[in-house]
Amino acid sequence: MPIRKYIQENRERFIDELFSLIRIPSVSAKSENKPDMITCAQRWTEILKSSGAENIRIMQTAGNPVVYAEKIISTDAPTVLVYGHYDVMPAEPLDLWNTLPFEPVVHDGRIWGRGTDDDKGQTMIQVKGFEIALRQGLLHSNVKFILEGEEEIGSPSLADFCREHKDMLRADIILVSDTSMVNADTPMLTTGLRGLAYWEIEVTGPNRDLHSGHFGGAVSNPINVLCKLLADITDSDGRITIPNFYDDVEELTQDERNVIAQIPFDEDRYCKAIAVDALFGEKGYTTLERNSCRPSFDVCGIWGGYTGEGAKTILPSKAYAKVSCRLVPHQDHKKIEAILAAHLAEVAPNTVKIKVSALHGGQGYICPVTLPAYKAAEKAMGIAFGKSPLAVRRGGSIAIIPTFEDILGIKTILMGFGLEQNAIHSPNESFPIDFFDKGIETVAEFYRHFPSI
Repeated sequence: MPIRKYIQENRERFIDELFSLIRIPSVSAKSENKPDMITCAQRWTEILKSSGAENIRIMQTAGNPVVYAEKIISTDAPTVLVYGHYDVMPAEPLDLWNTLPFEPVVHDGRIWGRGTDDDKGQTMIQVKGFEIALRQGLLHSNVKFILEGEEEIGSPSLADFCREHKDMLRADIILVSDTSMVNADTPMLTTGLRGLAYWEIEVTGPNRDLHSGHFGGAVSNPINVLCKLLADITDSDGRITIPNFYDDVEELTQDERNVIAQIPFDEDRYCKAIAVDALFGEKGYTTLERNSCRPSFDVCGIWGGYTGEGAKTILPSKAYAKVSCRLVPHQDHKKIEAILAAHLAEVAPNTVKIKVSALHGGQGYICPVTLPAYKAAEKAMGIAFGKSPLAVRRGGSIAIIPTFEDILGIKTILMGFGLEQNAIHSPNESFPIDFFDKGIETVAEFYRHFPSI
């Protein structure tokens, strides 16, 4: 049976299985959802079994469990390790959802609900593509699955799990569907991810909140100091001013810039979609270069003092900010943390104290386009989408991908099918059914062509 016919005849079952997962609020960030993590892991074992996987088990970690499964066709065949995650972001603010986040529905050609894209929907694409390849005799490689429940909180337990189970996870390539495409008309394979460094900065002035009349103008205000420190970190050209920040940044080659220039991009439409009148970024680079291949510095949250109703005339004792840097390959997040802390300590006035606490971080990643598995993915996506995919770096981070390479010594093929309008991490997350179908077809075709290419 042709792959597309199989998908058409089984689509309702595929979507029903996805619905059964979305209904489980497996929010890793909330302790109250801990039982849901177990329930979701168990449901995945049932779906993997019905799809043809074997040796399926739930394996404990220091945090949420990992689901492992495999299909070994020959000890002489190469092995593909499929990674996905079953945890999701919190659904709040709930009042902005048009449907209930954990009651999935289909309308307007889309599946709506939390996790439809990130990453239950995309992991289902991998599992169903495997099912088709297995049942239609297209599978020429062994396949292993590892599904974790902590990706949305930085995968704190997975590195140790990988170290403890290196032999079990031995493979030739890792396949991941947890990335996106630039638009629906431009298929693409992600060949690079930015790294991430994330901190909380605390500025302390006086030992208590002070009367702004008695002390204003005589004592440094921690909020004023923090705002100036953060504002000075980027200059008017969008360049980060921290000394030595760019030491390890690898400049884009002209070939890489030419590939990025091929991506269809409408700046006016981009601005309109996010309701801004103009864009801003590092001088000398295009928007798509800035948000994928250049580092960035952003204040993600800032607070301090009195923010309740009415007025309270105080000079606050403390001010706080949460700050992130997206880093490019070769920039080490621990090194960046050290130079940020040193920079703030040097430039901060002696009227306050500065504390920088690292919350989490991860390295960037680059995938060579010469790998046989990449060539098979390129061929497969070309068949499913009717045009060859572009090789493009993306601006997001998946911390576990460089960790896989470091611990397991395996490269990853990032075969994602998300779109910006799918609104991952936001209210009204969704996934288009036609992309669900094309994704499944791509994965099945990948197994048809790997490792023959």
